[in-house]
Amino acid sequence: MKLLVVEDERELRQSIAEGLRLSGYTVDTAADGEIAEELFFSGSYDLIVLDINLPKIDGFTLLQLIRRENKLVNVIMLTARTEIKDRVKGLDLGANDYLIKPFHFEELEARIRSLLRRKQLQEDTVLSAQGISYDMRSKTVTAEGKAIRLTAKELGILEYLLLNQGNYISQEELLEHVWDGDMNEFSNTVRVHVSALRRKLKESLGKNIIRNEIGKGYIIDEG
Repeated sequence: MKLLVVEDERELRQSIAEGLRLSGYTVDTAADGEIAEELFFSGSYDLIVLDINLPKIDGFTLLQLIRRENKLVNVIMLTARTEIKDRVKGLDLGANDYLIKPFHFEELEARIRSLLRRKQLQEDTVLSAQGISYDMRSKTVTAEGKAIRLTAKELGILEYLLLNQGNYISQEELLEHVWDGDMNEFSNTVRVHVSALRRKLKESLGKNIIRNEIGKGYIIDEG
């Protein structure tokens, strides 16, 4: 899953991004509203962590710009302000949730998991299909109850395909949501990682659960 962290405090921005990357997310960062606007309109994100007090374009204005373009992307607002009116304003403008600074990283991560689950109509942190179970919290995978060791990118691919069960996912979409934004869309890195993932899953399940249809992309069927 690909996230955008917009925060002008350098240490906090880097700390959040590092923690989320260690948890398996792909993360872009922006130190001001203008950079964030450019990244948002040139990329595709599953969730945005957005500070209110930003230079150049403030968080409220940026949220309005985001919502004009995309009504569905999840947004968590960060604020040092304690006034109820600021929290209400953010929610009224389309934020899905908010956190008041200072906060524990574990709480931010839990809220991110909650919003991503809600977006995909998931009832818990475990995604399952075709004999595979993937725990979004612990980042562990089991096949018929037996643990499978996957690389970070293989986990990212599996998570995105499971979150989009029954839908074809193109190579370009996987690049956008699992890799950093500087990856070349003509690179064969997606095929290489998907091939390795399919091999590991087949070794554990005795069957291929990731189908590839030319012109459509990769899919894990529901069930």
